[in-house]
Amino acid sequence: MSTGAIIAIIVLVVLVAAAAVFFLMPQMRSQRLRRKFGPEYDRVVSSNGDRRAAEKELADRERRHAEFDLHPIPPEKHEKYRVEWTRIQERFVEAPVESVAQAERLVNVVVADLGYPSEGYDRQIADLSVEHANAVEHYRSAHDVRSQSDATTDDLRKAMISYRKVLDDLLEHRPRKAVQRA
Repeated sequence: MSTGAIIAIIVLVVLVAAAAVFFLMPQMRSQRLRRKFGPEYDRVVSSNGDRRAAEKELADRERRHAEFDLHPIPPEKHEKYRVEWTRIQERFVEAPVESVAQAERLVNVVVADLGYPSEGYDRQIADLSVEHANAVEHYRSAHDVRSQSDATTDDLRKAMISYRKVLDDLLEHRPRKAVQRA
């Protein structure tokens, strides 16, 4: 085989490999983001109407999240939050609206204690979605009920269940950066 033929084959192999990388990288990125963000990926794509823009937003969330100084909840605070949750839950029968409001406040305290910035609800949801994608949907639904002036007792009960799921996720989760440092 001539030197020219060998060079042509090498060039062809390099071009095919480059084309494969060019076409496969976006698919791999989409799959990674879909796995990481779960239902939040679909929600962001749907609300953006454009997969590329949505994926850019999710990647921006990851970059912002990487700058946070996150840390797990210390055991003594963990127990304090569990006791506080039990107290809030026990009051639900007598004061459901106030209990749901207290549940949201407790979730916000835990979020701040983990090291997340508190820059408003939408920013908080976006920040949490990076490591707490499944809990974010529960947080949204509970917050929506809390925002309704005509929420039924059953709606409020469901909000309490959702806040409990968020709280459980937050208390049991070790931030990735904290795991890497340990």
